Amino acid sequence: MDARKKYAIIVAAGSGTRMGGDTPKQFIGIGGKPLLRHTIERFLSLSFPVGIIVVVNQEKKEYWKDYCRQSGFLERYAIPSGGITRFHSVQNALQYLPDDSVVAVHDGVRPFVTAEFLEKMFTAGEEMGNAIPAIAPVETVREVSGPESYVLKRDDIRLIQTPQVFRSEVIKAAYKLPYDPAFTDDASVVEAAGWRINLVEGLKYNIKITTPEDLALARLRLE
Repeated sequence: MDARKKYAIIVAAGSGTRMGGDTPKQFIGIGGKPLLRHTIERFLSLSFPVGIIVVVNQEKKEYWKDYCRQSGFLERYAIPSGGITRFHSVQNALQYLPDDSVVAVHDGVRPFVTAEFLEKMFTAGEEMGNAIPAIAPVETVREVSGPESYVLKRDDIRLIQTPQVFRSEVIKAAYKLPYDPAFTDDASVVEAAGWRINLVEGLKYNIKITTPEDLALARLRLE
C-alpha cells in the first residue's frame, strides 16, 4: 500500500481571553514571528511534504492572509473559518481534507513540537488508525467533588496533548456525530464514534501557550 499524503490541521481560532490584551495569543509576535508561524514551521520542517490547513476566526482571516502575503510565508494553504467551539472548527477544516490521507490535528499555540516527534506521530497514526500523545503527570492528582476531594492513582492518569493523528476515514466519520460538550478534543470524538484510542508517549515540553506565564516561557525558548 502506498504511503498516504500527510496533512496538518492547525487550530488557531481561539480568542485568547485568558491571555488578556486585544491580540489573540496565536498572533502575538515572538522572535519576530507570530506564535502561530513558529508552530506551522515545525510541520514544514519534516522530511516529507505536509499540506497545511489553518483554522482562523472569520474576523482574523484577512489579517493572517495579509501577514502571509507580506512576509512570503505559506504560499499554498487552506484557511477555513473557526466555529462556535473547537469541535466545529475542526469539522469545518475536515472539508479540506482529501480521502485516503493522514492528518495531524494540532493546537496553533503548541510551538515546541519537534520534527522527530511529529514524524513519529504521523507514522503511528497511519499504522494504527489513530495516535494520541499522552504523558504521565508528575504531580499528585486529586478529584474534586463539591467540598470534598479525593486522591487519584497517578499511574492510571495521562495528560493528553496534540498533535492527534488520524487516518482521514476515521476522523471524517467521527465528526459526523452531533456536537456534545463532552468532546474536549479529537480523541474524545473518535472514541464516541466507536474507535479504540491508541495512546503513544508524548513530548514533555510540548506545552500549550494559554497564560501570560506560558508566553514568558515561550519567549525564553523561542528567542
